[in-house]
Amino acid sequence: MRHQPAPLTRHLRVRRERAYTVLEFHGEIDIAAAAEIAPHLERETDRPEALIVLDLGRIEFFDCSGLRLLCRARQRVLDRGGRLHLVCTHPLTLRVLRITGLTRLLPPHPTVGAALEQTEAACGPG
Repeated sequence: MRHQPAPLTRHLRVRRERAYTVLEFHGEIDIAAAAEIAPHLERETDRPEALIVLDLGRIEFFDCSGLRLLCRARQRVLDRGGRLHLVCTHPLTLRVLRITGLTRLLPPHPTVGAALEQTEAACGPG
């Protein structure tokens, strides 16, 4: 049985899975939600060689404020030598990610497990 982490905010939960920190976005990610999420995202992406998964599997709405969060997180993680993966299956969000070209920079995975499996396959046995 997996223990559900307590929410940091109404829109964000953070948990560890394998060596990765998984940030689960919840509900409507708009300017107000982004303001709640940003400090936690900044803290998690500030670590050297951070291994991060951004999980959008539980969102209902995602606007340009959410896009800014993704872009900022990606840049911070890469600048510090880490890895960042995106999980998203929401059709409208995927459309926005495709239109903006973000899917080329952050290819979406259907599940956290799929993102982690791809990482392990790319890295080979530890």
